[in-house]
Amino acid sequence: MAETGPLVEAGWLQSQDREGIALRLVDLRWSPRPPSSRERYQAGHLPGAVFVDLDRDLSQSGGPGRHPFPSAGALAALLGRIGVGPSTLVVAYDDIGGSISGRLWFMLRAFGHRHVALLNGGMRAWTEAGFPLTQVEPRIAAVAPPALRLDESQVVDRARVARLLEGRPRDVLVLDARAPERYRGEVEPIDQRAGHIPGATNAPFSANLGPDGRFKLAAELRAHYLGLGAGEARAIVSSCGSGVTACHDLLALELAGFPAAQLYVGSWSDWSSDPASPIATGPERG
Repeated sequence: MAETGPLVEAGWLQSQDREGIALRLVDLRWSPRPPSSRERYQAGHLPGAVFVDLDRDLSQSGGPGRHPFPSAGALAALLGRIGVGPSTLVVAYDDIGGSISGRLWFMLRAFGHRHVALLNGGMRAWTEAGFPLTQVEPRIAAVAPPALRLDESQVVDRARVARLLEGRPRDVLVLDARAPERYRGEVEPIDQRAGHIPGATNAPFSANLGPDGRFKLAAELRAHYLGLGAGEARAIVSSCGSGVTACHDLLALELAGFPAAQLYVGSWSDWSSDPASPIATGPERG
């Protein structure tokens, strides 16, 4: 199967002959508050979609940060279990504009499985188009998964971020996809210290979306990221709270024509956990 673009539309997905295409729909909804993600899935999901849990399936324990990548072996085992083979197109969705499902999009590509896309607009786009939901869970036969290996050039760790920002070079752009109030350090609902990485620029993932919850047009995204300094940057790193919503910025950057950005997987949950790591507060890059 040829590689698809980062996004597919609800109409395209509805029109696909599921018997004639190797396609796996993944429900990647997540919320820190009840009902649980699993309960949300059971209450109604896209027909044929399988549930994947962000905490259990797309992370491993032990850090760095709250959502470190699983091993290649663990991810391959998951893919085989949900019926994803080497040529299977994975289409992921959530109910928060792709802010959670973007993690699967980036992760699969980083591990070498390029057949992956997001449903643009997620569940909202699907239901607003008049397409049905179901409570029936699909029966999926396990398959031999794709061979996976993490491309280390697509991710960075705390030490690498610190080196990139040493001396505050103007040609290094570290983005922070969290909400502005968390970036400024006014609130911190999860991690022990509030603020942001000194030198990071706030780029809330919500700014990638239009009022309909779908990604803005490529030209709009390009203008947005040029305004943040992407055009002059020799290195672009995306971060957030724990390496999840940062992937939304990475997808938007690719749509905007800046495909070489990297993910700081540990993000603020890793950076702030080290008392020796400096922090900044306030609205400015600094």
